[in-house]
Amino acid sequence: MLVGFSTNDDAGVYLLAEGLALVQTVDFFTPIVDDPFTFGQIAAANSLSDVYAMGGRPVSALSLVGFPEKGDPAILEQVLRGGLEKMKEANCSVIGGHSLRNEDIQFGYAVTGVIHPLQVWRNVGAQTNDVLLLTKALGTGVISTALKRGQVKKSWLDAAIASMTHLNRAAAEALREVEMQAGSRCVHAVTDITGFGLLGHAREMALGDAASGIERVALEIVATDLPLLPGALDAARQGMIPGGLKNNLEFLGDCVAFANEVAEENRALLFDPQTSGGLLIALAPEQEEVARECLMRHGVSAKRVGRVVPKTSKMLMVV
Repeated sequence: MLVGFSTNDDAGVYLLAEGLALVQTVDFFTPIVDDPFTFGQIAAANSLSDVYAMGGRPVSALSLVGFPEKGDPAILEQVLRGGLEKMKEANCSVIGGHSLRNEDIQFGYAVTGVIHPLQVWRNVGAQTNDVLLLTKALGTGVISTALKRGQVKKSWLDAAIASMTHLNRAAAEALREVEMQAGSRCVHAVTDITGFGLLGHAREMALGDAASGIERVALEIVATDLPLLPGALDAARQGMIPGGLKNNLEFLGDCVAFANEVAEENRALLFDPQTSGGLLIALAPEQEEVARECLMRHGVSAKRVGRVVPKTSKMLMVV
């Protein structure tokens, strides 16, 4: 085992042979949108994301389905079709799965990828002076809550769906290209932003790994530089707060220091649980311009959202 669960990494990595390791992850959840085909797409993109965050290439997947005994089979068919479409886009073969009767609809995948053991990205390893790049806008949690309460605008939902169904594949390929051009490991840490929100996953990045000799650091995040989905601020102001956001706030409160001028709605979005979110990347500063240009060529609009600083009393500082 090269990467286990000790640092809450995005996936496990197991050495299979010299020069070859497996990346393994699993994720499933209840519907976040009303359309079953779109739900299937989002679930697949979300499941694949952990492999991309580790730097791997997905190769196979097993579907996980929970469906009511008296549910409409046509709905299940559309969920499966949506997931399969995204898996085909990722060149990942769905080779089986497991289903069970369940009161609520649940869907996702166990995904296996491959990677060279010396090219694994972890969520720890960020170094002082690294820049922090984020590849997707925040706000899927508050917008999906607005949908559940019947108060979402179509433009908000369309933008959120476009983000959640967009694979992190292009971002991972661009970062690998940057490292090849640099001839060094300039990508020091990567994680995808999902249920723990930006700050939750940033905390994991800051913790380091004493067992591997990776020191703890602190992350400074600039609130005004964060990319936000259309309607995210409005939804937060209107109190569209998901339960996961409250849990993240309770868990992370003592780890974060906010500047006085950071508005409450902006603070909330930093704790907002994301579905199929973007990659948070700690990158050597001398490679920032090259990386952003390469990401742009791959169709990824990455934004600088902060920097890595030496360890302080608070692991996370929002200014």
